[in-house]
Amino acid sequence: MERGYLDGQFLIAMPSMEDGRFAHSVVYVCAHSEEGAMGIILNQSASNLTFADLLQQLDIIEEGDPIRLPSPADRMLVHRGGPVETGRGFVLHTDDFFIESSTLPIDDGICLTATLEILKAIAEGRGPEQALLALGYAGWAPGQLESEIQSNGWLTAPADPLIIFDRDNATKWERALALIGIDAGMLSSDIGHA
Repeated sequence: MERGYLDGQFLIAMPSMEDGRFAHSVVYVCAHSEEGAMGIILNQSASNLTFADLLQQLDIIEEGDPIRLPSPADRMLVHRGGPVETGRGFVLHTDDFFIESSTLPIDDGICLTATLEILKAIAEGRGPEQALLALGYAGWAPGQLESEIQSNGWLTAPADPLIIFDRDNATKWERALALIGIDAGMLSSDIGHA
């Protein structure tokens, strides 16, 4: 499989981002080609939904059963991965877990799996060492992401697993900017071209 231009990179929303769904977001790009792009927002928690709640909704854990999740599943957050297919779960995870024909290796030891099997494995303590669970994803039509980058909507940066898997969503945007030497306080929301 040929690697796409931005596969395995961060997209960091500029303060001028016009789409409120992506304000101050950090997106991990899972696939980027001439056919479009797909990524997972890393720093937006799903409100009022826990991993245990999700496991019950998907009948992985029976309702009413006492829920005793192993570590680190007991601390797993559910994220809003983007506005597309918000009822579908996606798990970004380390490459120590792999399901044949279901897991997509992306870059630098990061994979994507979108099956119930990985949720069961995490709940049973046999899943990947590190994982981020998201409902939905961000998607771009052919040429759309490139246009948004040219219009100063996004900055790109190399991905950092410490940011991907960290539970501190409130600081991910600033830390992603710091990867490319930018202080968030110095960014302007005004758009201009030199």
